[in-house]
Amino acid sequence: MAGVTQVSERSPMSSAERNRTAALASSALRGVTAAGLGLGSLAVLVMVLWISSPYPDSGPDGALRVAAGLWLLAHGAELVRTDTLSGIPAPVATVPLLLAAGPVWLTHRATRDALEPDEGRTAPSAGGAFFAVTAGYLLVAAAVAAYARGGPMPADRFSLGFPLAVVVAASAAAGVWTAAGRPVGPMPSWAPLWLQEGVARTLFRTRAAVALRSAAAGVMVLLGGGALLVAVALVWHGEAARDSFLALSGDWSGRLAVLLLALALVPNAAVWAAAYGLGPGFALGTASTVAPYTVEGRPAVVDFPLLAAVPAPGPGTAAGWAALAVPLAAGLAVGWCTAGRAAPVPAARDEVWSARETLLVALLASVGCGAGTALLTAVSGGPMGSGRLAEFGPVWWLVGPAALVWTALLGVPVALLLRSWRLRERGWAWRWDRTDAVAAVPEASGGTAGAPDTAGSSPLPHPAPGGTGRSPGADGGPFEPYDFLPADPWREQGTRETRWASLKKGSGGLMADFPAPGAPQLDTSVADTRAADTRVTVDAPVADAPVAEATRDGRAPEASQPPEPGRDSAS
Repeated sequence: MAGVTQVSERSPMSSAERNRTAALASSALRGVTAAGLGLGSLAVLVMVLWISSPYPDSGPDGALRVAAGLWLLAHGAELVRTDTLSGIPAPVATVPLLLAAGPVWLTHRATRDALEPDEGRTAPSAGGAFFAVTAGYLLVAAAVAAYARGGPMPADRFSLGFPLAVVVAASAAAGVWTAAGRPVGPMPSWAPLWLQEGVARTLFRTRAAVALRSAAAGVMVLLGGGALLVAVALVWHGEAARDSFLALSGDWSGRLAVLLLALALVPNAAVWAAAYGLGPGFALGTASTVAPYTVEGRPAVVDFPLLAAVPAPGPGTAAGWAALAVPLAAGLAVGWCTAGRAAPVPAARDEVWSARETLLVALLASVGCGAGTALLTAVSGGPMGSGRLAEFGPVWWLVGPAALVWTALLGVPVALLLRSWRLRERGWAWRWDRTDAVAAVPEASGGTAGAPDTAGSSPLPHPAPGGTGRSPGADGGPFEPYDFLPADPWREQGTRETRWASLKKGSGGLMADFPAPGAPQLDTSVADTRAADTRVTVDAPVADAPVAEATRDGRAPEASQPPEPGRDSAS
């Protein structure tokens, strides 16, 4: 029995361990599946081009090894091209960004899905899912690298650790962050205490989120502006681009391959055009620099459709200087997004950021925009070979600071000016609403002699229960009186006669008639307060003797109270 008890006590722990192991194995399988999907898609495309080619240089094994090399290149690995005319291996490290988007998205989605709980399955921890998906993906990458060693474009072994493994790990970490709801913080335990306390504050997280969104907006505007520059330049040099496209291949399968390569390099061209608009420009070889102010040297690669959009050598022209509108738009986007949260239009005064907070957030957004631009610039260029092709694309440590300076010089003033303008506009609207509210209050009507003063006694609006009430003029409109209140004053003669007649009818005719207009005024406060109660019971008739006796003496009659409904007159 002791052995049975021990087994029973260990059973829950063993079941939990089995569930945790199964969850980690499932996460690793997701990583393997993500790598296989990306590799399989690229392999199918390469095989279609190889089958359709009239002059295949190698068998299907060679085509598959080329597909393996291209898949590694999509992760940032540097390939080594061995079949060169000179016989000297040439590096190829220019990553087509459109091709790289596939592996990054697949890894991100695999990690995010691994952390989503399913029925009958225990979700792994964030760290466990990260390491499992990354390990499964890198296991496939190691096998693909070993297979590509015998092909025409093997991968450099040092580039398999950086940047290939770093790209996979960063994509998996982004998936973990997305599954957690994209929080800003908390910081890891090894971070300084002051940094952990600062990030833990809600105010810091709010400001950091706004800075990230503004920085992303600036980067997207830069990329969009660069893509627009590329499109305009290709249309302007359309004939040269067409001649270059037709000269690279004579059969339709080769032209299809050139077209697919050009499409994969369109994001790279957009980044290069953004670098051109920012000022530093980009290199088309060791002896060629393209910038708005000058185009020096002859490009090392001429016959390619996208390079047909490069301006002719010489000093800068007006069309080249017009590219400066791209960083201008990016700076305006950063300032607009920051001011939209610093001083939102429908917000109250206590929700508006101070000028110092707006300045700091705009600066932080500029830093983020510069960092993002530098990262995209670093991965969009690289060597295309040896010799003159050793330098190709923009220089990240020049383009990143240029984006920072542009967005800081424009984004910070725009954010502060928009904040001031919105505050000033709200101030004038507040004064206008107050003027309309005062003008909409009706004047007090003059009462008759002996009537109580009703000036200023108009009912005021009360907030609705639950905090849903709205103050007059809150939405910028004029003050509108309530339409469900009586339009006539509360103590007018006709209103009092109507109430008195209603009470008399409810009492069965036992109440006295309403006094004539010339008769002395009676205090009807009691009758007014009991007007709602129509259940009247009177045991004895009520006479009008007090009024008659008062008028027989010749003295001023005293105000008498009308009989109260429901009160026993005999008492």
